[in-house]
Amino acid sequence: MRIGTGYDSHRFAEGRPLILGGVRIPDHAGLSGHSDGDAVAHAVIDALLGAAAAGNVGSHFPPTDDRWKDADSMELLRRAVQVLEGRNYQVVNVDVTVVCESPKIGPWVDAMRDALGAVLRIGPGGVSVKGKTNERMGWIGR
Repeated sequence: MRIGTGYDSHRFAEGRPLILGGVRIPDHAGLSGHSDGDAVAHAVIDALLGAAAAGNVGSHFPPTDDRWKDADSMELLRRAVQVLEGRNYQVVNVDVTVVCESPKIGPWVDAMRDALGAVLRIGPGGVSVKGKTNERMGWIGR
């Protein structure tokens, strides 16, 4: 068994849709980024690739490569799963914590679990997603 840890953060950007865990969250500014800015998918990619000692999201999908401009991060996750499978690993479960003051993640957790579980081929029962705030402390809290 191998275990990886992933982390990602992006600034909010007006005029972009907010996509987290493959789910579009309405009525909120999106996240900046070379791809669609899905920080949840990016963190999961980093965790999976890290567990397999296979690099990180930037080494597989560099922001300097126009192929990944505005890319669907769930497709990037799908490709990361293929990298793992090519090394004879399979995903068993993932645990995701989204730290933000806004939006509240609770209403979207089930949809994120479904979307991530489908791409990871483990179903929603193998995916945990939870939201936390930073209690308005530090840069995340602002």
